[in-house]
Amino acid sequence: MDINDSVALVTGANRGLGRAFAQRLLERGAHKVYATARRPETVDLPGVEVLPLDITSPASVRAVAAAAPHVTLLVNNAGIQTGTDLVAGSLDAVRHEVDTNVLGHLEMIRAFAPALARNGGGAIVNVLSAMSWFGTRGAGAYHLTKAAAWAMTNGVRLELADQGTLVTAVHLGLADTDMSAGWPVDKIAPSDLADAALDGVEAGAAEVLADQWSRDVKSRLTLTPEEFNAAMDRALAALTAA
Repeated sequence: MDINDSVALVTGANRGLGRAFAQRLLERGAHKVYATARRPETVDLPGVEVLPLDITSPASVRAVAAAAPHVTLLVNNAGIQTGTDLVAGSLDAVRHEVDTNVLGHLEMIRAFAPALARNGGGAIVNVLSAMSWFGTRGAGAYHLTKAAAWAMTNGVRLELADQGTLVTAVHLGLADTDMSAGWPVDKIAPSDLADAALDGVEAGAAEVLADQWSRDVKSRLTLTPEEFNAAMDRALAALTAA
């Protein structure tokens, strides 16, 4: 798929990765970029068309799909991290993360799949995480949702193959956004992440490992659970000590 002259819609486009996606899409020649957010007044990027969207609201998703019928590229970026453990943490918080990070993305895909088919197939980008493959204390709910979103992405890719829709999973470690502000470590720039994802779409890639951290984590998946956990403990210790 060619980004130039595409019609793109980005969720969570008011800041961080979403804003970077919208900006790079404009700079790479997209014909139109819809920038969506729960608070549309916070979108400050010139050149985009702003639409209100709460991906946890089916009515809001239906409304935005009706307002943007010519989309050829859907970027599922919006997400949350509540810092919730699975056993001792709030179950309502866990549900909130699942509703946003998994079902919200799926709701968007279901709403836009018919338009993508009518418009030639197009592409979907799901912004995931290296935490699709590992968890840490204090982020059990986030790990659960990213693992589930990875599985959902793989399933959707199979289901939409016949209509010619590319579904690209984008994994990263940490990006330089508000969500990772408390981690004093090297992080990928949001614009670099957006470029890696869009390059992947243009190359027809099913998966983009956007940084060394995500590549290292995935390379360990052949280890036993004990070996994997030990390797991740060492990697996290080295990361926080750097």
